[in-house]
Amino acid sequence: MGSNEARAAVEAVWRSESARIVGALARYSGDFTFAEDLAQEAVAEALVSWSVNGVPAEPAGWLLTAGRRRAIDSFRRRSARDEKYALLARDLSEEEPGVDTLFNPDSIDDDVLALMFISCHPVLSKESRIALTLRVVGGMGTEEIAKAFLAPVPTIQARITRAKKTLAAAHIPFAVPETDEIAERLGSVLQVVYLIFTEGSFATTGDSWMRTELASEARRLARVLVRLAPEPEVFSMLALMELTAARFPARLDSAGKPVLLEDQDRRRWDQSAIRRGRAALSTAVGAGRGLGAYGLQASIAECHAVARSAADTDWQRIVILYEALGRLAPSPVIELNRAVAVAMATGPTAGLQLVDALANRGDLHGSHLVPTVRGELLTRLGRFGEAKGALAEALALCSNAAERTALERKIADLAGK
Repeated sequence: MGSNEARAAVEAVWRSESARIVGALARYSGDFTFAEDLAQEAVAEALVSWSVNGVPAEPAGWLLTAGRRRAIDSFRRRSARDEKYALLARDLSEEEPGVDTLFNPDSIDDDVLALMFISCHPVLSKESRIALTLRVVGGMGTEEIAKAFLAPVPTIQARITRAKKTLAAAHIPFAVPETDEIAERLGSVLQVVYLIFTEGSFATTGDSWMRTELASEARRLARVLVRLAPEPEVFSMLALMELTAARFPARLDSAGKPVLLEDQDRRRWDQSAIRRGRAALSTAVGAGRGLGAYGLQASIAECHAVARSAADTDWQRIVILYEALGRLAPSPVIELNRAVAVAMATGPTAGLQLVDALANRGDLHGSHLVPTVRGELLTRLGRFGEAKGALAEALALCSNAAERTALERKIADLAGK
């Protein structure tokens, strides 16, 4: 086997098994940062060994064995000067059946869940949590993460390094939080996974309007989380992702240009994703605890999913849901979305009043979102000169190439009006 084939094999097993491998090594060593380093060393060893000897029958077990052996070597080197490692090194043998113990089915789920809680720990910055989660739970390489977020590789490397140092300095244990801590910590995990999905759904910069591979990774993480922590709000977040992703096939035209919701061919929506999303939302509702922020957003997405057209959508219900969401999780973006729903339910004049109030307060200052919506509503009111000015303002603020193209097209359409 050549080096290219070996690399492909290593990358494949790492993407699917990295969380289990790092989690098992962290449980074994009691040190998350050390475990991640061990796993990376095992990967480097596999790239050399597999190109010469071929891919082993149990590649994940091979990587785990390699990581464990390196841990044993490290324990023995440190035992002379560190009491903790002396205890770990005592009676260790490279021949003992450690892999079966590490991949104990009764421990795997807890390992992965603990890994998610650590990589999303509130002690880390938002950017560090995202990078570390994609690295150790998602199995993405540093270059992949940098490409996904259009950031320099050294920047991503620095974030991951800082995150690991922060976790070590804070003495964060590798363990699933106690029951009374899970609810508080789970919010941080959900936030990180949803931020990854949002960047995949609506890319903030770059040439593409969407980064579907990033959104798909977030959905995969959400499905893992639903299995490990089946709480209503986790099901709600998965429902929101599925219902939003269902529209992906219709969000770009044949030339790759953005298509707005009201203009999309709904026959192209992914009905399987809609069914999965509605089922997840039904599970969240069935818990009887009331919907949280993700559940309310999923309910809004469901209104769109079941409507035959934009005109057929239950906009009044969407307005009510946005009002509830605004009270539960107030945000200028939610207020802007509510304004759009009001415009669809009762007319553009009422919606424009809400948007102007946002603009006058300076909410979302520097964002292209407010002038974009103003331009749309002014166009519907026939105030074309003002609409062109608003859309030109949005164009100057927008950093996504695909969205800029859409704004330029709208401005061009208003040229003769």
